[in-house]
Amino acid sequence: MGVGKSSVGRLVAAQLQFEFMDTDELIESRTGVKVSEIFAQHGEAAFRKFESDLVAEMTGWSGKVISTGGGLVVSPTNLASLKTHALVVCLWATPETIYQRTKHQSHRPLLQGLDPLAKISEMLATREAAYKQADVLVNTEQRSMREIAAHVLHHFRTAQHNPPRL
Repeated sequence: MGVGKSSVGRLVAAQLQFEFMDTDELIESRTGVKVSEIFAQHGEAAFRKFESDLVAEMTGWSGKVISTGGGLVVSPTNLASLKTHALVVCLWATPETIYQRTKHQSHRPLLQGLDPLAKISEMLATREAAYKQADVLVNTEQRSMREIAAHVLHHFRTAQHNPPRL
């Protein structure tokens, strides 16, 4: 959250002439319920189930840039599935930068507690091992969205020309 997934994803999708998809937006459109309401009414586990169902569906997709919520790849099953058919990119920033970027956003259900900076630090620590398994890690500190998108595009094009050997 707050690292530019949606902004960068839209730029990359436009450059590749792919469709941009955001998993949170897709879940909201399919359920008719905001993510924050799913968390409030049904809990995080229910939301993660929606995400996992969506990841299973993605195996048949192509020509898409998909922005996922930061917790989606914490599930080893979700991450393994994505890595079989997609270039998994992790955009990251320090907890302080993420806090500065998100502190005025009320739609972040995981940051509604008393100490959002501590929650961000905790989430990043918990998710770090999963994030480090991404195919590409990109630091978004002090880089424009265009620079980050160019970096992602470079890695995507390189991966296309040098597919992994199995």
